Amino acid sequence: MSELPSDWVALAGLVFLLGLKHGFDADHLATIDGLTRFNARSSRPFARYCGALFSLGHGVVVLGIALFVGIASERWSTPAWLETAGIWISIFFLTALGVLNLRAVLVAEPHEVVSMIGLKGRWLGRLNQAANPWTVAGVGALFALSFDTISQAALFAVTATQFGGVGYSLALGLLFMLGMLVTDGINGLWISRLIARSDEIARVASRVMGLAVACVSLLVAALGAARVLVPAVDQFGAGKELLFGGVVIAFVLGGFLLGALMARTPRVTA
Repeated sequence: MSELPSDWVALAGLVFLLGLKHGFDADHLATIDGLTRFNARSSRPFARYCGALFSLGHGVVVLGIALFVGIASERWSTPAWLETAGIWISIFFLTALGVLNLRAVLVAEPHEVVSMIGLKGRWLGRLNQAANPWTVAGVGALFALSFDTISQAALFAVTATQFGGVGYSLALGLLFMLGMLVTDGINGLWISRLIARSDEIARVASRVMGLAVACVSLLVAALGAARVLVPAVDQFGAGKELLFGGVVIAFVLGGFLLGALMARTPRVTA
C-alpha cells in the first residue's frame, strides 16, 4: 500500500477490496467459527449472523479511526514509520497464522473437524463464548484495536482527505466496513450451514478451507516481505494492488467451493 491510487474511483475500489481481504484474515475466520459454533450448540437464532455482527463491531472502530484521522490530518501528517511498522507486524502475524493453521490440518486425526486457529482470539478468554449479539459485535470491535488495522485505516483515511474533507475519509471507512461485512457474513452463514450438515462434510470442508487459509497467509506474508526487501518486486507490484487482492479473495473462495464440492462427492469403496 505504499502507493495508493490518486483517482477516487480506483482508491474506493481498492479500499473495498482491502475490506473483503481483511475479512478473510485467519484470526477473523477462526473467531467467527468459534462464535458461530458456540451459539449454534445452544440453538440461538442469531448464530448464523455471528460473522456479520463481528464485522459490524469491527467496522465501527474503523469508522472511528477514519473520523479521527480525517479531522487530525488537517494539522498532522502520518509519520513515515507507521506504514513500515504496520507492514512488518502484518507479515509476522500472517506467517504465524499460516504455520499454525497448516500444522492444525496436518496433525488432525481423520475423524476430527479441523478448527481454524487465530492468535487474537486466544487473548480474549471467555469473550470467545459471547452469548448475545451485542457481545459478539464487541468482540469484533476489540479485534480492530490492533496496530495493523489502525495503521491501515489511518493510511487510507489520510489519503482520502486530499479529495476534500472528512467525508471522504468516512466514505472509505464505510467501504472497508462493507467489504468485511460481505466476507465475514458469508463465513458465518457457511459455518452454520456446515454445522447443520453431516460430520463428513464438515471434516472434508474444514481441511480444504484450513489449507487455503494457511497457504494464502504464508503467500501474502512472503510477498509483503519481498516487496519491502527487494526493490524490483516492489516496482513490479506497484499499481497492482487490486489484482493481488482479487487473487487472494479468489483463492480463498475457491477453498470454500472446493471443500463443499469434495464433501458432496461420494467416495468409491472397494
